[in-house]
Amino acid sequence: MAHAPGSHDHGHSHVHGTDHDHDHGHAHGHGGHHHGPVDTGDWRYAVGLIVNLAFVGVEFGAGIFSGSTALMADAGHNLSDVLGLAMAGGAAWLARRAGSASKTYGYGKATVLAALANALLLIFACGAIGFEAVRRLAEPAPVMSGLIMGVAAIGFVINLGTALLFMRDQHSDLNARGAYLHMMADAAVSIGVVIAGGVIWMTGWSVIDPLVSLVIVAVILIGTWSLLKDSINLALDAAPRGVDVDAIRAAFLALPGVTAVHDLHVWGLSTTETALTAHLCHERSDADGLLAEAQAIARRTFNIGHTTLQLEAEPLPDCPDC
Repeated sequence: MAHAPGSHDHGHSHVHGTDHDHDHGHAHGHGGHHHGPVDTGDWRYAVGLIVNLAFVGVEFGAGIFSGSTALMADAGHNLSDVLGLAMAGGAAWLARRAGSASKTYGYGKATVLAALANALLLIFACGAIGFEAVRRLAEPAPVMSGLIMGVAAIGFVINLGTALLFMRDQHSDLNARGAYLHMMADAAVSIGVVIAGGVIWMTGWSVIDPLVSLVIVAVILIGTWSLLKDSINLALDAAPRGVDVDAIRAAFLALPGVTAVHDLHVWGLSTTETALTAHLCHERSDADGLLAEAQAIARRTFNIGHTTLQLEAEPLPDCPDC
């Protein structure tokens, strides 16, 4: 067994056999991550969960007292955010657990499922808000505009503050992006409710309340689309957004002595980790050197540290694509 360099302090890779004996090489490495930090299970989820859960109770009660469908809709959406934060935080905690004999990849996929559930939860919340808003359009009811504006303004501050906790990691972790979008959507809902309350206060037009709710629903649905699409792709083991599989193939083919690349697969182990497997056909005598170069390309150029590479010097009976 000859060892080739891994990545970082926990990287490792290995190659079985030698190409001089016409055996096939197999390399495996752990290392850097595709997107940002993996350790996403932290205090942010707990803080967001506690603060927003407390506000849900206050806002829903104020909505009933004031007769505002927009305020009750905002409370319902806040409740969906509490559930979303709970799922995201739980998934992040699971992702940090080590794998087992039956779960060899660990629990990282839980972050993908949480992101997908968050997207579906947002869509469900929009449906509930839209249904109530349409009902109120047919039967406008007087509302207490001052109370609406005050409670919604507090909600805006809470939601925006919670969203800012996840802003840094939203581009590197789909699970964190789900939490971020949830809270930014709620901040948008809250500011919309403040505006609605102001217009009602100045004009007395109660119909503004459900109209603003419908506009906010449209904004939320537009913002949720990318989260839903990305989370479904990761759930189907598609290549994560931003990973160019054709570019990876071309980079491997450009290595000296490599004649073909097949069985190339790239997928997300979690919302922050990416894995790669490939068969490299080659004419080189130094399998260790080729292994190190291929892993370096995956790690440094494409930020993929979890690689499994099979080196082939001749067609193999158990490899139909060789």
